[in-house]
Amino acid sequence: MAAEPQAEVSAELDRLAGDLPALGIAVSGGSDSVALLHMAHEWARARGVRIEAATVDHRLRPEAAAEAAWVGRMAEGLDLPHAILTWQHEGVEGNVMDAARRARMGLLADWAGDRSLAAIALGHTQDDQAETLLMRLGRGAGLDGLSGMAASREQHGLRWLRPMLGLRRQALRDWLTARGIDWVDDPSNEDDAYGRVRVRQAIAALDLPVEALARSAANLAEARAALAEAAVAAARGAEADRGMLRLPRRVLAASPEIRRRLVVGALRWITGADYPPRGADVARLMATLAAGGQGTLDGVIARVRGETIEFLREPAAAARSGTAGPGRCPGPRGIWVRKKRPGEVLWDRRWRLTGLPEGAVVTAAGEAVLAGRDWRKAGLPRAALASSPAVILGERVILPLLDPSPVGAVPLRGVYEFLAILRAH
Repeated sequence: MAAEPQAEVSAELDRLAGDLPALGIAVSGGSDSVALLHMAHEWARARGVRIEAATVDHRLRPEAAAEAAWVGRMAEGLDLPHAILTWQHEGVEGNVMDAARRARMGLLADWAGDRSLAAIALGHTQDDQAETLLMRLGRGAGLDGLSGMAASREQHGLRWLRPMLGLRRQALRDWLTARGIDWVDDPSNEDDAYGRVRVRQAIAALDLPVEALARSAANLAEARAALAEAAVAAARGAEADRGMLRLPRRVLAASPEIRRRLVVGALRWITGADYPPRGADVARLMATLAAGGQGTLDGVIARVRGETIEFLREPAAAARSGTAGPGRCPGPRGIWVRKKRPGEVLWDRRWRLTGLPEGAVVTAAGEAVLAGRDWRKAGLPRAALASSPAVILGERVILPLLDPSPVGAVPLRGVYEFLAILRAH
């Protein structure tokens, strides 16, 4: 360990969040997040940064509500605002940990948006990094997965920071104990029904060097960053056009790994997904494009047109839009939208619609709406227009990309965001 825990965390927060006026802290009540809260409090007080804390009650254990309230009292003792975010569900089936993680990220993201917090700090440690590396290795992950958790990542429209990746969990517990600060031990952290717990137990049983494992992840992250920059260079000439992305066909002559990164980046640019599709599915799509054909993956149409590769939203996928993601609420006719302010809606994770009158409903245009219209005036492929937003006002349907209207439709992503996806981890 290169420095005393408080000094190391403060230095990392300076690097990761020094330009922010406010920062959110996710606190479960465990030793890692409790240490982060106290260290971030000291850091913020010295620098005049506003911080707030939140605890997610997953409702997976009877004690969780009391533990969240305990964190609230601890935050109150530090004179910090604290929110309890409750995951409303009627039981969880399948991969409980993954479902809980996704719910936690969504709840925290909405809380941060409501509180004008541009970033949230998480309490992951060097031990978590080593465990993540081994878990992903067991799943046959590639370079991106084996690069481990990034210290800073953009997701759900905000920054997620991990300022404690260089610290061991035991060092944090020693720091808390020396200061008489308690924490909560979650019994699920000892339940070997969970894969991460089994990996943690294997590391201890085999006496594997956690520092070396974390260092391997860091070395792989450097290699990944070099490939990411090569992909950015290969993407020269990319064009964004009202929800579509075009890449020069010459990118198909790049190395297989660079081609894969470009195709995956384009898919995620269209869908707004946080993670790429399965490798085997991507490989099949790449083979289709190399042969000059057209394929569909993750609700995205990818096709070669002359010297261009087009990526556009599949109309059927757009018609199902808005049924997933944080902060969404069901609107009229079962269509789901996420409202930001009066008259504004984020739709399909691709568009911001503004100037919406009271009672307006946003949905996918679809083929029926295009029937009888001179859709070519939009200057887009028919499928791209069919997957664009339509605004329903009573018996009237407005296509903002085609019809003169006070309703604005602004794509959420341009070329800059595509390059950011290529660079992101």
